[in-house]
Formats: sequence, C-alpha cells, structure tokens
Amino acid sequence: MNKKVAFYTLGCKLNYSETSSIGRQFNQAGFNTVEFTDTPDVFVINTCSVTDNADKKCKKVVKEALRISPNAYITIVGCYAQLKPKEIAEIPGVDMVLGAAEKFQIIDYITDLTKKDKAVVYNQPVSEAKDFVAGFSIGDRTRTFLKVQDGCDYSCTFCTIPLARGNSRSDTIEHVIEQANEIAASGVKEIVLTGVNLGDFGIRDGQRQDKFFDLVKALDEVEGINRFRISSIEPNLLSDEIIEFVAQSKRFVPHFHIPLQSGSDKILGLMRRRYKRDLYVSRVAKIKQLMPHCCIGVDVIVGFPGETRDDFIDTYDFLNELDISYLHVFTYSERENTLASEMSGVVPGSTRAERSKMLHILSDKKRRIFYESQLGKTDEVLFEGDIKDGFMHGFTRNYVKIKTAYDPLLVNELKSVQLTKISPDGDVEITESEEILAH
Repeated sequence: MNKKVAFYTLGCKLNYSETSSIGRQFNQAGFNTVEFTDTPDVFVINTCSVTDNADKKCKKVVKEALRISPNAYITIVGCYAQLKPKEIAEIPGVDMVLGAAEKFQIIDYITDLTKKDKAVVYNQPVSEAKDFVAGFSIGDRTRTFLKVQDGCDYSCTFCTIPLARGNSRSDTIEHVIEQANEIAASGVKEIVLTGVNLGDFGIRDGQRQDKFFDLVKALDEVEGINRFRISSIEPNLLSDEIIEFVAQSKRFVPHFHIPLQSGSDKILGLMRRRYKRDLYVSRVAKIKQLMPHCCIGVDVIVGFPGETRDDFIDTYDFLNELDISYLHVFTYSERENTLASEMSGVVPGSTRAERSKMLHILSDKKRRIFYESQLGKTDEVLFEGDIKDGFMHGFTRNYVKIKTAYDPLLVNELKSVQLTKISPDGDVEITESEEILAH
C-alpha cells in the first residue's frame, strides 16, 4: 500500500506554490497526498519567518500532527527552517529539517521513515540556493499561484527574506509560458503571478536577462487563461509601461498590490526602501488616470524603530488622502540579524497595537468607499467553490469580493453580473445577467 503524505503551509502565496511542487514530487515517488487529519505517514510543514511567532506556529502544527499520527515522520522546510534550523531541530517530534537549497530535493533525503531520537538537519548557507525552482499551486481549481521569481537583492533593514531565500533569480519566459499552458489545460481560469520581488523578474545566474514587462507581454498571449493577476510589485519597479500595458491588456486585470511600508520619508530612509513617498503618489495617480476602477492594495508597517507619533500621523494622513482600496497592515516585529533590530527609538508594543488598529479601521473604510464606487456597474465575476452559510463567493476583475446564494453550476465559471448593494458583512451582492462568459 502506498505511503500517505500531508502538507501544511504557513505564510505567503509563494510558499503555497512551492508546497504544491513538493507535493507533486511525492506523488511521482509513489506517495498519496491526504488531508492533514487522515493519519499520514509523513507530514511536511512549510514555514514562514515574516512574523515573530513563526516558532509558536511551527510548534503548534507539529504537536497537532503528532496527536493525529504519533508515528508519522515530520519534516520542516521553508524560511524559518533556513534561518533557525537548530531551534526547529529541538522541537519534540521533528525528524528532519531542510534548508532553502535542500527542500526541493526532499525525496532524496527521505529514505527512511523511522522516527528519530534527534532531528537531522540538512541546511547549507543560503548562498547555495542559487538555482531557480519553478512551482505552481493546483488544488483550488479556480485560481493558481504561479511562482516566476525567488530571492531578493534588496537590503531593507527590517527583512530576513534575503537571509532565508538568497539572491534574486528567475524562471525563463519560455518555461513560464509552458507552465501557464499546462495550468490552462487543467481548467483553471486565473493565474496569480508570485515571487519574493516579482518586479525584479529576469535575473538568471546573477545576470539580468529579461524584464518583468517582457514576461507580462508574453503571458497576455496565452490562450485559455482569462485572468492574470500581479500579486505584489515594488513601487520603484512598477513602470509606466507596465501600467499602460495592463490598462489595455486582454488578460491582466486592473488590480495592483504595491508595498508602501511607511508614508513618512524619514521612516522610508531608515527602512532603506528604494523610493520616497512622492514616487508612490505618482504611481497611484498614473494607475487611476488610466484605470479609475483599478483596485490598489497597500502593505504598511506600523511601529518601526524611530516612528514617532508625528511620523505615524504623517503615514495615516498620507494613506487617508491616497486613492487606494485596502491595506495590509503589519505590526513591526524585531527579527534577528536585521539592522532594524539594533536601531534606537523602539516603539512600545501597546503603541504598535494602537497604530495597527487605527490603520485596520482606515482599511475597512477605504474598502467600503471602493466597493460603493463600483455599485451599479456590470462586471465579470469568477466564482469560487466555497460554501459558507449557504453562500458562495467570487471576485470581479478588480478584486471586489462578491457574495451570492450557492449554486454548483457557478463554481469556476465567469459570469457577467451587476453589483447591486453591500451586504452587512461587507461583501457585495449582485443581480445576475443570464450570460455565462466562459464554460
């Protein structure tokens, strides 16, 4: 009987695409992928290091895994595994820890599924993670996360990702197109492009060989995929030509997620970001000039060392006046081996929490204003397969979340609808047009 493997993924979309790729390796090696609760023989836990409770989350998942299947072989991979392998090896029940260069050779390392007294660690320096390993998530039929870039050459003072994932490196355009065609053949209608620093796409063997814009143009010609979504792109890498192209594109949707991190030039300098806020203003203005209906999401960090009350109010006012659609708010947390962790002007935890709450409220307000601006319009919705309290959800091209009564015929269908009102839970309700746009 085939051995069973289950996966658990913490963190970003990139991790989900990589977990799927690792899963396909297990399937090719004769393992059956099962649910976490289905007493697997092997658990693979893909970790994240972006927030300070990575260790707590990892321990909790391991504990649950052992409760479900006490004799299962437990392997930990991902960013946390690269940064703190020894710490993970001390977690009771962990059998193996694989670093960034090793995780994609996991089948070679799993030769014996006997529980270990002490975890084995295979973890080269992150500088050894030189090769780009492709990946995409399959399972949620409606959309797929397609990894096209990995690593980062930037040195933001708060970030451990270069330490966890190594230098910037990318797939080839030809191979990305091949994968997009494979995804299209599986029936998926939307691809979300992911990477650590997506706009830096095009570096191979340490040399720039392509530009992200070239990839965007090539993907726009792929038949069978109705939508491409750009997951996140640095403001300094979001060029006019990309914005202009998306505005008239056949397949790229009017939705950008653009990290800001702070609305204060002083704090941006301390963070070593590669732009000032004026550049951010000009990016938003350019997008809204060409696509007034475009959805713009923003990452922002509160409580960075040196952030005074005035600096925070500066950020708050800046975001309040900006024509954006929602925020992803991160409360700054100290990370080992980062310059920021040694900076003076530490902001008390209670102040960080208070600032985070203010920006969460602002985000809710921004989202509602954006949704209200879309009411009365007709748009195309791609419906998901989820059911909650008798309702299903979907997203418009410009990322308005739609709610309607569950209908199995709508799953993974594109349908033209009219956006009519905002429901009490904040999603948008619709009046359906009869026309289904894609079967």
